[in-house]
Amino acid sequence: MSADNSQPRGNRVDWSDPRLQELLRKSESWKLDNRGTYIPKEVMIHLGWGASTGRPAKLVWERDQVMMLETRFAIPVGEQVRVDEPQGDGLRSVWGVVAEGREGFRAEDRADGIHLHWLHLR
Repeated sequence: MSADNSQPRGNRVDWSDPRLQELLRKSESWKLDNRGTYIPKEVMIHLGWGASTGRPAKLVWERDQVMMLETRFAIPVGEQVRVDEPQGDGLRSVWGVVAEGREGFRAEDRADGIHLHWLHLR
């Protein structure tokens, strides 16, 4: 038995199909975030390597080596951030760098001056 491996696997897509074009146009304005799937946690963040004073933030999503923070202020991309999260009688501290940040899209975000920041943990 021999298999012909010269043909690509998967489905062929006709990107010029008007039905597909219409569907893609409908999704152009979608603004997705995944904060609804995670229970927010109050944390303190420290900006920069030598920061001694913390600022309040919310940890609104975490997975693998990425955190998403909600703040009421902007943090520049590339900024080093220490996140202190209370856990029982102790404190979990992790370091990360801001990979991306933006103002919130939701109406309540805009009303409250919310900014979202993605941290890559170190």
